[in-house]
Amino acid sequence: MVTMKKSFVYVFPGQGSQSVGMGEELARACPEAKGVWEQANTILGFDLSAVAWQGPEEELTRTDVAQPALLTAEVAALKVLESRGVCASAAAGHSLGEYGALVSAGCLSFADALTAVRLRGEAMQAAATESAGGMAAVLGADPTLLEALCREIGGVSPANLNAPGQVVVSGTNDALDMLESRHKETGARRFVRLKVSGAFHSTAMLPAAEAVRNALQSVEIRDPGIPVYANVTAREQATASEVRDNLVAQVTARVRWQETIENMVADGLDRFVEVGPGTVLAGLIRKITPVSSIWSVGDTTTLKEFEEAIA
Repeated sequence: MVTMKKSFVYVFPGQGSQSVGMGEELARACPEAKGVWEQANTILGFDLSAVAWQGPEEELTRTDVAQPALLTAEVAALKVLESRGVCASAAAGHSLGEYGALVSAGCLSFADALTAVRLRGEAMQAAATESAGGMAAVLGADPTLLEALCREIGGVSPANLNAPGQVVVSGTNDALDMLESRHKETGARRFVRLKVSGAFHSTAMLPAAEAVRNALQSVEIRDPGIPVYANVTAREQATASEVRDNLVAQVTARVRWQETIENMVADGLDRFVEVGPGTVLAGLIRKITPVSSIWSVGDTTTLKEFEEAIA
């Protein structure tokens, strides 16, 4: 084991990064990771690890399962990094991933974050069922032209401002059909429907936002111990009150990911570690700021590569 007293920006992925088998290898190799999964199973009252590691994929991709499973995989990887002396100097998370960032900053305990995320996922799944909608990635569009076209069509709006040339929109199925037929008016080269169950980060999620507000009333939230940049402002959150308000607003507001990373770099933060499954955020960060250093840590292979790179 390599012990390193070095600090990095931790970034945590959101829904869509889940995959069957995520976190299993790390849990089998590292007691810290295994303990997080066992804690999650106890808190939730069912074997979350079995679903995450064995599937079926259809169950894991359900919003009410994917969200707690992703958070658990992220915190498991976080605990492994922390056990090796790798410290976070700042953090951010993409949508659901913001809960992982808040755990890393000491704002939320894992137990409280997991309970809140399970309720968040259930509320978002219920809201999605009530509103026939979805999401799509619009690649290569001029953001100003895309925003204007969304307003003209109605019922659809930008939801995730991910990176230069990558905007995810959210809305009703009819509005998405209309936008797909006209997306080239924005200069876009591709329009890709996403495999999600609803119009997340849009007004269709208002009932879910209210459910999150109610759930967070009984959760202890502390002031961040390190800077955590919020999705809704792309800026550092200073107080527990700000964190609580931003988590509620985040359910319906757009994720300002590109701006978040740009602000971090402007603040002198330029070494990033994607904590959890996949490499989605690493890919986005490379598009936003090619001069930064970026690693992903979600299994034993990527953990070893990271340790060797910074030893």
